[in-house]
Amino acid sequence: MSQVDERTSHRQTADERRAAREAHLIASEKARDLSRELKVNDFHGGVHPPENKHQSTGEPIGTIPLAKDLIVPLNQHIGGTAIPLVKLGDLVKKGQKIAEADGLVSCPVHAPSSGKVVAIEPMPVAHPSGMSADCIQIHTDGRDEWCALTPLEDYASRDIDDVLEKIRDCGIAGMGGAGFPTAVKLNPRGGATIDTLIINGTECEPYITADDMLMREHASEIIGGVEILAHLLDQPERVLIGIEDNKPEAIKAMKAAAKDTRFHVVVFPTKYPSGGEKQLIEILTGREVPNEGLPANVGIVCQNVGTARAVFRAITLGEPLISRVTTVVGESLGRQRNIEVPLGTPIRHILKQHDVDHKLLQRIVIGGPMMGYTIEDDSAPVVKTTNCILAPSKDELPAPPPAQACIRCGLCAEVCPASLLPQQLYWYARAEDREKLQAYNLFDCIECGACSYVCPSSIPLVQYYRAAKGDIREARAEKEKADRARERFEYRKLRLEKAEREKEAKRLARKKAAEEARKKREQEADSPEATAARQESDVVAAALARVKAKQATPEQQLARAQRTLTSAEHRVERMQKKLAEADDAQKAQLEAQLKTAELKLQEARDKLAEAEKQSAKQAGQTEATPPSASEAESTPSITDDKLTVAGASSSAAGAAIEKAKAAAAARAGMSAEEKLASEIEALKKRVEKAEARLAKARSEDDPNTDAFATALEKMQGKLKEKLAAQQSSGE
Repeated sequence: MSQVDERTSHRQTADERRAAREAHLIASEKARDLSRELKVNDFHGGVHPPENKHQSTGEPIGTIPLAKDLIVPLNQHIGGTAIPLVKLGDLVKKGQKIAEADGLVSCPVHAPSSGKVVAIEPMPVAHPSGMSADCIQIHTDGRDEWCALTPLEDYASRDIDDVLEKIRDCGIAGMGGAGFPTAVKLNPRGGATIDTLIINGTECEPYITADDMLMREHASEIIGGVEILAHLLDQPERVLIGIEDNKPEAIKAMKAAAKDTRFHVVVFPTKYPSGGEKQLIEILTGREVPNEGLPANVGIVCQNVGTARAVFRAITLGEPLISRVTTVVGESLGRQRNIEVPLGTPIRHILKQHDVDHKLLQRIVIGGPMMGYTIEDDSAPVVKTTNCILAPSKDELPAPPPAQACIRCGLCAEVCPASLLPQQLYWYARAEDREKLQAYNLFDCIECGACSYVCPSSIPLVQYYRAAKGDIREARAEKEKADRARERFEYRKLRLEKAEREKEAKRLARKKAAEEARKKREQEADSPEATAARQESDVVAAALARVKAKQATPEQQLARAQRTLTSAEHRVERMQKKLAEADDAQKAQLEAQLKTAELKLQEARDKLAEAEKQSAKQAGQTEATPPSASEAESTPSITDDKLTVAGASSSAAGAAIEKAKAAAAARAGMSAEEKLASEIEALKKRVEKAEARLAKARSEDDPNTDAFATALEKMQGKLKEKLAAQQSSGE
């Protein structure tokens, strides 16, 4: 090898060593940065109540027999109540959607098993208020038959909106807290940039071990769900899985499942309530969520390990959220463990399968002893947020002593994880001072119960805060409702004012147009054409008046009056005869009718007298002044194209009347067969005319062709009926 080649080779080796050192330094720096970022912090306050977790971790997650009836609430989360898609008597399959989400912050509901819908009505549910809620009751058929599932294959290549819609359609909601719809949480509003995804595996509440056992047995599914969540958040810089140090088996399983990923399992000391969302964020990142703010405001999204597993099964298997792992624990039970239970399973059925002793049972608590609430009706079902059913004995969880007066010890402020002033909030809650409560950040309270736990006076502080929050929310809703009503009223007022202005403008325009038209008519009235038209109109009016006068001559009026009088006399005679023959019960009514008939008779006589007077007067005038030839010749006869002569119209009308009378007389003398034959002949002529009219309409493509055809069909039908009647009469 030449010296040049040796120098080139040596230079290349030095460059490679330099690049390797730089890469090592960069990796070391990143490792140091990550180590600094993963520094575990602490939060203010907190307590260390007895954990009592060993009772339910002695055996794997189990199952119980399917209940005969499943009660599925339409609202198992924060947000709007779902709208039913089924009706009574419908047969449903496992996983079938039975209620649709109502709005953005809402979740659909699916059938936990196959069966028949037997009720859609309010039923008892697990809620602190103890109130009923709308539910769908399914009578299971025992087959547990699935509907067709549609997994979302190769989700990484699909549009993010499609993946979010799949999660939403499967009804996934947060399974570790209040049950916020997961799809909404994964799509932060306002364009917030998310740089950290936190998976909450803390489970700090005493007694509850559902997440602990889930991490032990289904760590790979949880990690698979975390990968999907990270993809939907556009691969945030950090993905942290927080677990308390009192769960060594879960920590080991999760680290093994995440070893080939960039996810970090962070272990921190046990302290209640480190599982609170804001507290966990402060522990893992040191960031503080602002007052009444969301984690997205500081670039963080937090999800529960149970939610991550549900997302994994929804995307890869197409399974909706229809079951969950729930801790069943308490000294009144013969068996304590965690079970995978279908949603809608009555708590009574679960306790029965775990050999509950009602003599030992002190109460039923949904959740843990710190944040849980007592229910009175054990027919309430399991929902998406039911992580524990606690059935303690009287010795295990005795009833709290009566509340005493506050001694202002300040212990509640020392343990509050949100750095609030519980004592002040308590006084303002009792006084219902909503402004002060909001000023002291009541809604930052996570209702962890630490203040109540340390209170030496046994004051149920959390209950006061919860009730005050409800009052404030209700007042806000009422205010929003009033604001919307005021806006609608103001808008309606503006709309009516605008319509009135437009109406007034149209009225003025019409008035102006009418005035202009009047002026134009006045100008045209003086023209020769207008004068001639008025003269012609006067002539026509005079002719029509004469025709009308001839229609009722004095002779005709006299004859009509005589007929009316004869009819009235006959009516009076009939009534007198009836009155003479009637019994006492009918006499009063007949007397009234006779009186009415006599009044009409008198009226007819008066009219006859008036008609005779008018006839005599007309006869006298005719004899005194016979019409001269000149007057007869001067009688206007309208020969214009617009009108016919009045005398001619009168004679034509008389001729038509005479013709109709003759036809009626001829018809009166016909037999039934002759009348039928006459009607048939008339119908035949009408049918011929209708056929000719239809043929002409079709040749000219008349738009009324269909109407002509329908009329022809009706006439042909009538003709067939008449012919059939004629034939039957001939037989």
